[in-house]
Amino acid sequence: MFDLPAPDTSPVRGCPFIDAAAEFPDPHHAIHRYAREQKLLMAQLVTELTAELGAAEPAVLAEQLVTLADGAASRAMVLDQPDYGRHARAAAETLLDRALTPMS
Repeated sequence: MFDLPAPDTSPVRGCPFIDAAAEFPDPHHAIHRYAREQKLLMAQLVTELTAELGAAEPAVLAEQLVTLADGAASRAMVLDQPDYGRHARAAAETLLDRALTPMS
């Protein structure tokens, strides 16, 4: 979710679904609806993965992780910094460590 794009990718484009939703802001427009469906699908997939890892609240953790990914994609695009995901990865690692460490 936080890996770098291909080294020769410039300018950074960010998330195509965020771009599409911004270009078609009406939530009833087919393109906006499709972008929403893709974002929900991503959250569902990450929820399944975090559940497999044993997270106590996989849906909550998944929303936190996809929010980090969306934020990193947006900032990478605006700042034209393809490696911006490293910041979100560090935060995600902290969230995962906390969510997957048994409480004493």
